[in-house]
Amino acid sequence: MAGAYDLGFRSLDETEEHDDRRLSVEGSVPSWLSGALIRNGPANFEFGGERATHWFDGLAMLRRYGFDDGTVRYSNRFLRTDAYAGAAGGETAGEFATDGGGTLRQAARWLRAAGPPESTDNANVHVARLGDHYVALTEAPRRVAFDPDSLRTRGEFRWTGDVPEHMATAHLAVAPGGETVGYATTFGRTPQYHLYRVPPDGAERERFAAVDAEGPAYVHDCVATERYAVLVEPPLRISVLRALAPWGDGILDALSYDADGRTRFLVVDRETGALVAEPTVSGFFVFHLVNAFEDGDDLVVDLTAFEDADIVGALSLETLSEDAFDAVPPGRLDRFRLDLDLDRDGGVERSRRYDGGLELPTVPRAVRGRPYRYAYAQATDRRGANGLAKIDVEATPAGRCC
Repeated sequence: MAGAYDLGFRSLDETEEHDDRRLSVEGSVPSWLSGALIRNGPANFEFGGERATHWFDGLAMLRRYGFDDGTVRYSNRFLRTDAYAGAAGGETAGEFATDGGGTLRQAARWLRAAGPPESTDNANVHVARLGDHYVALTEAPRRVAFDPDSLRTRGEFRWTGDVPEHMATAHLAVAPGGETVGYATTFGRTPQYHLYRVPPDGAERERFAAVDAEGPAYVHDCVATERYAVLVEPPLRISVLRALAPWGDGILDALSYDADGRTRFLVVDRETGALVAEPTVSGFFVFHLVNAFEDGDDLVVDLTAFEDADIVGALSLETLSEDAFDAVPPGRLDRFRLDLDLDRDGGVERSRRYDGGLELPTVPRAVRGRPYRYAYAQATDRRGANGLAKIDVEATPAGRCC
């Protein structure tokens, strides 16, 4: 494995957990900066002597960076879950690509046996605040609550409000005004995406729309504006029947990319639940949306676009161990302007806002769902190193592309 990336894929253990450790600082941290940044991600890839096959399948670890009066303090702690307890005995989390009876396979068994799924609780993707609750999230329909100061696991978080789900989003969108928007996928004869809202100060969720899915597709993220919730459905299809196969390895084996397929934008009215528009464009793949906002009769959606879904397999630990990120396909920041009065191909204009490779984009909280100028992301096109990119989406030429 390329030395620059070794630390990113090395398995940690309990001896490497830290509690409020003061970090050395090169340069200075603004004295006015106070609060905490909490992040989530895989940190142990070993399961009873066997190694996970994909980056997304490591055991979840929370990291906390506390800022106060120019200092930075660091804490990190594994989520103590059923998946964590079973790992020492060789039980894999089995969520994405490592076989272990993960999300899709359990959902398929649910369909066959009409019983509830026993999905993994290895919530290793993201975190969210829901009212007074801090919750770790993944694409399996199980969430784990934790203490935001100590990072100690509090137990499984269960929603109030009945929303059907076989597969969940790990990324919830906070709309202007503070309402949280999310969605869940259900399989079956008519697969659907179920969109729901969570009030700014509460933890109960309410479904406001159900939209028929094509495939269904693997949809990883969502975004919300003043009036709309937006999903982007790439032609990466999920086969529940393939998930049932005894030789399959997690979600990855149940995915197939339709090279001739289209990518569909689903624009849903947050108040009425109506599907306002569903224009399609030439197929591409997307993990993460950057931001979206309304501009007159248009809806602007910015996202990290990949030419196809090769990125999904390229993040296997085998591939990463050979080439690190040098062989990983680059994502590009593309803007899609949707004319909501033209629900057809001609109603979408695509332009490139940044041509360098990037992923994991974000924008300041104050402009989420609103017009904005700067986006921030991990730069992925720098050989031998990671980097950060700050993109001025207004200054970048907006020529047509792709």
